[in-house]
Amino acid sequence: MKLAIVGGGSTYTPELIDGFIRLQAELPIEELVLVDTDPSRLELVGGVAKRMLERGGHPTRFSTTDDLVTGVAGADAVLIQLRIGGQDARDQDETWPHDAGCIGQETTGPGGLAKALRTVPVVLRIAETVRAHAKPDAWIIDFTNPVGIVTRALLQAGHRAVGLCNVAIGFQRRFAAEAGVSPDRVALAHVGLNHLTWERGVFIDGVDTLPQAVQGNLQELADDVQLAPALLAQLGVIPSYYLRYYYAHDEVLHEQLHKSTRAHEVRAIEQELLALYADSSVDTKPEILEKRGGAYYSEAAIELLLAIRGGSELPRVVNLRNDGVLPFLPDDHVIEVPARYVDGRFVAERVAPLPDDIRGLISAVAGYERLALDAAVNGGRDRVLRAMRSHPLVVQHDRAEKLTDLLMAANSRFLEWA
Repeated sequence: MKLAIVGGGSTYTPELIDGFIRLQAELPIEELVLVDTDPSRLELVGGVAKRMLERGGHPTRFSTTDDLVTGVAGADAVLIQLRIGGQDARDQDETWPHDAGCIGQETTGPGGLAKALRTVPVVLRIAETVRAHAKPDAWIIDFTNPVGIVTRALLQAGHRAVGLCNVAIGFQRRFAAEAGVSPDRVALAHVGLNHLTWERGVFIDGVDTLPQAVQGNLQELADDVQLAPALLAQLGVIPSYYLRYYYAHDEVLHEQLHKSTRAHEVRAIEQELLALYADSSVDTKPEILEKRGGAYYSEAAIELLLAIRGGSELPRVVNLRNDGVLPFLPDDHVIEVPARYVDGRFVAERVAPLPDDIRGLISAVAGYERLALDAAVNGGRDRVLRAMRSHPLVVQHDRAEKLTDLLMAANSRFLEWA
C-alpha cells in the first residue's frame, strides 16, 4: 500500500507516524510520502518522521516532496489534512465574529464559513490531481475541516472520498477506559453532522450502557462537554463538545471575549513542537503533541485504512452520503454516523428516528452547509450572505451583512472571486 499525506508538514503528522509504527503488523504500508508546500515544515516534520520510522523498525519506503503529482502518483489512499492560511487565519476566524456578537470558532458559525470558503477550492484542485495520478480506485480520506462540507464537495465532484473526525473515537476510548474493556468492544450510536453530533447509545458487547452512564456520571459527563447537567439529563444523550456553541452560545462568547484565542495557544505549542522536531536526537512522539489537539487521530485513520483494506468489519464513524439514513435530509447530504465497509464502499448503519429538537437543529445546520458549499464552489458575496444568514447562530439579516463584510475583509487574499 502507498499512502500519501497531503499537508504532511503539519505538526499533527508525528501522531500518525506513531500509530503506523505501533500498528505496522495490522496495516502494512510499503510506501509513505509526506506532501507539503512549506519547505521548512516539510524538512522538520519529515526529519522526525524518518527518525521515528527507523527507531520503530518500520520497513516503509519514506519520502517527502513539495510536488503533489509526485506525491500522489500510484497511491492507494491519500489523506488530506490542510489548514489554509495557517494559525493566522484561524486566529481571525476566532476573533472577527465577536464584532457582530457571535462566537468565533474555526469550524462552527461565521468562522467555519470562512474556513470552508478558503478550503474547498484548494481541496477540489488537489482531488483532481489525485484522480489523474493516483490509482483508479484510490480513496481520499478527508481530515480537513469543516469535514462535512469538504467531504460533500469531494463527493459532489465524483471523487471516491470519506470524511474522518476524531470526536467519536474520543468518546469510544473514554467509555472503554471507564468500563475497563478494549475499545473494539464498544460501539456508539453516534449521529448528526460533523461537529454537530450526539451519542445516543454506548453499547458494550451489545448492551447499551448510556442510561446508566448518564444517571451515574451526569456531572462528570457534563463537565467533559462543558454543558449543564440538567441539559444532558433532559436530552438523555451526550452532545459533543461542539454543541456548546449552540446550547451555551452567550456563555462561550463571554469566555472568548476575556481570554486568548485557541489559535494563539496552538501557535505557541507548534513553535515548541517544531523546535523539538529540529533536534536530531528526537525520534519519538513528543508528549506535548497531546496538547496540540486531535486525540486518537492516528487510531481513527488507521482503523479507516484497515477497513478499506478489508482487514476489519467493525463499524467506524465516518462522514458519508446520507442516502436515506436521515430521511429529513437530501440523499446527497453528508452525515456523520457509524458505517461498515462493504463491497468497496461505506454503508451507514440504520439510525432510529430522532427527537424533534435534535432533528430540527440538524436540518437547520444542513441547510446552512448546502449554501456554504455553493458559496465556496461558485463564489460571490450574495451567496456568502445567504449562507451566513442561514446559520442558526446568525439568522438576523443586519448581523449577517456585517459578518459577511468582516469575513470578506479578513479573507480577501484567499477568495479568488473577490
